[in-house]
Amino acid sequence: MAPASVMPAARRHVSSRRRTEAPRRRPSPSSPPKKLRPMSEILDRAKYAVVERADYSDIICEQCGSGERPEELLLCDKCDKGFHMRCLRPIVVRIPIGSWLCPKCSDHRRVRSFSQKKIIDFFKIEKSGDGKKKCASNQDTRKRRKRSVSLVLLKKRRRLLPFIPSEDPNQQLKQMGTLASALTAMQMEFSDELTYSSGMAPRSANQAKFENGGMQVLSKEDMETLELCRAMSRRGECPPFIVVFDSCEGYTVEADAQIKDMTFIAEYTGDVDYIKNRENDDCDSLMTLLLATNPTESLVICPDKRGNIARFINGINNHTPEGKKKQNCKCVRYSVNGECRVLLVATRDIAKGERLYYDYNGYEHEYPTHHFV
Repeated sequence: MAPASVMPAARRHVSSRRRTEAPRRRPSPSSPPKKLRPMSEILDRAKYAVVERADYSDIICEQCGSGERPEELLLCDKCDKGFHMRCLRPIVVRIPIGSWLCPKCSDHRRVRSFSQKKIIDFFKIEKSGDGKKKCASNQDTRKRRKRSVSLVLLKKRRRLLPFIPSEDPNQQLKQMGTLASALTAMQMEFSDELTYSSGMAPRSANQAKFENGGMQVLSKEDMETLELCRAMSRRGECPPFIVVFDSCEGYTVEADAQIKDMTFIAEYTGDVDYIKNRENDDCDSLMTLLLATNPTESLVICPDKRGNIARFINGINNHTPEGKKKQNCKCVRYSVNGECRVLLVATRDIAKGERLYYDYNGYEHEYPTHHFV
């Protein structure tokens, strides 16, 4: 969607032509009168068409009432009203490509409840008939965490810690339900792995050896931690986080339990594509996967159709000291079995109820975060 100062080029005009109609038959006296739908219902379901104006210089923002900064005004393709990008909630960081609808016209449903069966089907959770086995896995997680802590104390290099899922099954269902609601509202599918789709980058393009300057290799101990967390997630033992909707930040992630420093949070997942194919993409969550020596071979992760909870962890405003203080996790790129992967890890202890933030410009300083809250 172009700013208000630029005349949109692809809107359809309402035609003034009338179609020739056949003469209507008079209803027979015996036929019952037809029930007519109210005009409001017809207009709600009808396809919209916006009539072009001759002059857009009088457009003002519906939120603040100002017409200043016309380069930041977005025009809704349905109601034709203007909105400053920074006045919208959540804030729009980049000018959207293609059509754009304001919050009122888009009418997105933010909350949707999921039954236990739907949650199990949504996340494709592996059914386990032995409850004792699940309890044992939680005990193994705690034992492993204690061993990992001792390694942290004994060695300079810190190791990843596995997350500890909530013990209450109902709480786990609530946590997964909030994620399912957010993914559904964004019209996304759940995926805990990188996806290679037709027409995008093939899996053979994702090789860590192409990284310019080399990429750090995930250690054997951290590899075991990663596999342990993935196995727990497949069983429905999700990390203790919930997804909430904030009027300023949009969907965001909160800790539902105490999270220790260096705890594995999630792997960043989605469709893998070449950066060159996404230069004009308006997705606000593209993640760098591979910075190749040859720029045409560089890759990004695109969580616009598929993804997991990492898609909803917000970024900090790294232009202010207050914004930098909010950071409590980071994304790190690793070579895992020769392939590039992006892991989100806690950088300090995170209290229950605290929201998760990381720096979107950890590797490149191209993302505009100065508008972030």
